[in-house]
Amino acid sequence: MGRSFVVEADGGSRGNPGPAGYGAVVLDPETGETLAEAAEYIGVATNNVAEYKGLIAGLRAAHALAPDATVHVRMDSKLVVEQMSGRWKIKHPDMKPLAAEAATVFPRVRVTYEWIPREKNKHADRLANEAMDAGKKGKKWEPSASTADLASRASAPPRVVGDAVAGAAKARAALGRAVAEPLALPDASEAEPVPAAPAVGWGASADLGAPSTFVLLRHGETALTPEKRFSGSGGSDPELSAVGRRQAEAVARTLAARGTVQEIVSSPLRRCRETADAVAARLGLDVHVEEGLRETDFGAWEGLTFAEVRERYPDDMNAWLASPKAAPTGGGESFATVARRVSTARDKLIARYEGRTILVVTHVTPVKTLVRLALGAPPESLFRMELSAASLSAVAYYADGNASLRLLNDTSHLR
Repeated sequence: MGRSFVVEADGGSRGNPGPAGYGAVVLDPETGETLAEAAEYIGVATNNVAEYKGLIAGLRAAHALAPDATVHVRMDSKLVVEQMSGRWKIKHPDMKPLAAEAATVFPRVRVTYEWIPREKNKHADRLANEAMDAGKKGKKWEPSASTADLASRASAPPRVVGDAVAGAAKARAALGRAVAEPLALPDASEAEPVPAAPAVGWGASADLGAPSTFVLLRHGETALTPEKRFSGSGGSDPELSAVGRRQAEAVARTLAARGTVQEIVSSPLRRCRETADAVAARLGLDVHVEEGLRETDFGAWEGLTFAEVRERYPDDMNAWLASPKAAPTGGGESFATVARRVSTARDKLIARYEGRTILVVTHVTPVKTLVRLALGAPPESLFRMELSAASLSAVAYYADGNASLRLLNDTSHLR
């Protein structure tokens, strides 16, 4: 049996006809997770043409993920929904070829249509507007620069598609089993806490309210960053370099323009506090320091490059790469220790800032750890993520205990 997807699509024209664009998003029907996005500026066109092109783009994105899928389309265009459902005749000459094209992506029996009010179609609407904004500047819409997913979720209750609570719980439980069994950590003092799967059932509330959203900002560059030297909480506590200060100002301008951040929390280390202060000055907010967000203590490796550590402490390096319980030479912190510290800080912040959007200014390991825990990924995934200086990532935490990764390593504001 093939997969199932939800496609939400929209299109708009600034003038009707006028400069137009479309947006579409493919969602997992159980968890509501974003699987693919599409958007494009299409020049001068009508609203209806843009809406149809958004539908086609969404269907093609779903087809690229799984050609044998079944698809449920949700749009706020009554015209497109009724015409594609076969209840209204298609009379306009511009609509007929577009409707015919949409009908060829999947067999008709595998696509259903539903009208939804505009306020429930914000993600696709934001994508369409991003495409039109890009077209106005003579540019193409770029997925890496999009904030539609983050913005739509930060400003509204979580999207519920099908039984989202039950689906997310099943996925969480499966991930928990897949991750816990291979790790086989017999020492309870080293095991990281695994939250219990949220209660589900017919009585569970589908309206979980707005999530607590962590906008995760890695600090700007220091003198050690370009040389890729270990720089943790046990070293020299370097300040931002001139490049790092420019990066901090760039991200501050971007976050001020978005206007979604309500609180700022920072690691106690200088490079994070300086980055946080630059943003706080723009937003008019205070910075709250959270000790649990500090970087890993790399012990004797502080200030060294990876190659230098490999040469001087080869056995310790191999052990560290092989196990989350292994600590750097000289009394540093293991990744298991850092995970416990960071998860404690996470839970404290979620409780303190429930339902709010918090800018969390921290370091490579804490950001990757929060992402890893949100995904239910194994510890070795820490070595498989790129995280640039002054990059933005985002994780949303819901009232039922589930988490959702919204953004990872966005550096569009630095270009």
